Amino acid sequence: MAKSSNILLAGFGGQGILFAGKLLAYAGLIEEDQVTWLPSYGPEMRGGTANCSVCLSDMPIGSPLVLEPDILVALNQPSLDMFFDKVAPGGKVFVDSMLVPDVPKRDDVTVFSLPATETCDEAGLKGLANVLLVGKVLKETACVSVEALDAAIVKSIPPKRIHLLEPNRKAFDIGYNS
Repeated sequence: MAKSSNILLAGFGGQGILFAGKLLAYAGLIEEDQVTWLPSYGPEMRGGTANCSVCLSDMPIGSPLVLEPDILVALNQPSLDMFFDKVAPGGKVFVDSMLVPDVPKRDDVTVFSLPATETCDEAGLKGLANVLLVGKVLKETACVSVEALDAAIVKSIPPKRIHLLEPNRKAFDIGYNS
């Protein structure tokens, strides 16, 4: 059976949506999957809308645009409102409950609601709710391996920001173990 994950991550600019998508894409590359990563953001770099389509597959990918995600990560209410109805039946939705207080009901999707921002703030990991949710995505979907994701974190942290490596790993672990 073919392996395939169509992932859509969405939120405000500055929440690390594109970084979270890049982590998943790099992990897919490390596992030698077919991968696409397509970022999209509004005119404001911080505070505007941002979303990112990531496709992971062991078969060729026809389009990099995710119109019907199997996995949706929403870091704010407007993003959930925009994309929730587009999630494929059987899909999984991951939300930061602190920023997404109103999750509609659907019988054909599974919703994982975590206080990601609050959890990170309390753990001294401010700004890493995105990575915490990536951890939860891996726990619930196994779209890539933990080892590949850790290697992707290492690859994605530039040398001048090496001090962020362990906090990112810690945020991932909290999400994965929640």
